[in-house]
Amino acid sequence: MSVPPGTDPTPISFSLDRRALARSFNRAAAGYDAAAQLQQRVRAELLERLRFFTLAPQTILDLGAGTCQGSLALRRSYPHARVIALDIAPGMLKASPRPGWPRRRFERVCADAYALPLAARSVDLVYSSLMLQWCDRPDMVFREVARVLKSAGVFVFASFGPDTLHELRLAWESVDHGVHVSQFPDMPQLGAALMNAGLLEPVMDVERHRLQYPSVHALMRELQCIGARNAASDRSRGLTGRARLQRMIAAYETRRTVPGLPATFEVIFGAAFGAALQTIGGADASSPGEYVVPLAALGRRSP
Repeated sequence: MSVPPGTDPTPISFSLDRRALARSFNRAAAGYDAAAQLQQRVRAELLERLRFFTLAPQTILDLGAGTCQGSLALRRSYPHARVIALDIAPGMLKASPRPGWPRRRFERVCADAYALPLAARSVDLVYSSLMLQWCDRPDMVFREVARVLKSAGVFVFASFGPDTLHELRLAWESVDHGVHVSQFPDMPQLGAALMNAGLLEPVMDVERHRLQYPSVHALMRELQCIGARNAASDRSRGLTGRARLQRMIAAYETRRTVPGLPATFEVIFGAAFGAALQTIGGADASSPGEYVVPLAALGRRSP
């Protein structure tokens, strides 16, 4: 599959209010870790996957670090590396545990993944666990990753996929046509964006988690506790009417089973390598005028 130069591989049909995102995660910071059980499992899985790579990084970027639990784990795994914890929400960074001095120290940086305040070719490992789903332009994130990542560097990530919370989305769609649940990119979109950014040999695979909740309110409370509020740019700014909310709950209740109400979370895991200088931004000197996206690579597990 070829993509013409300059073509955006991720068409914009859905956008997020990034200020609203930051506010939401700031509000959730204090109670985030207690509620983020699935996030902890995904973080542990992504950290485990690093053992498949031979790494001795000098500089590590934890992209979308949240409360920096991943940063602490990275610091333990690579004690001689400089670890940078970067997040859009200052409240999340402030809520992170303070590592001991001096061996567990890492740096906290409040910034947007769309504009990383880091020098080109300055990072050996970029680690990002469940941040990409809060970026409606993953292609912009990948371009920044390609810019800061060294040519021999590694980029690993986990992101929620489009099947995430489809039960809640369908329940709302039975009530109105508003945007109540975020839309997440799928594997072909992410693969095209990775290649377009100039990152090399992307591989991805999917895991699905089906969690059970006693009620719709319990699911919605958990989402609020981890900052996963509706931040769509075209979201309704008014309060959701009680009648509409009750109709949505009734629609969701039709899915109830003995264990409870199901909620699906689709997790896409991916990895890629830093680009050669001539390929950053997608311009491959050996193939001017096109970007080659090897679809056969999509869906393979990391080596």
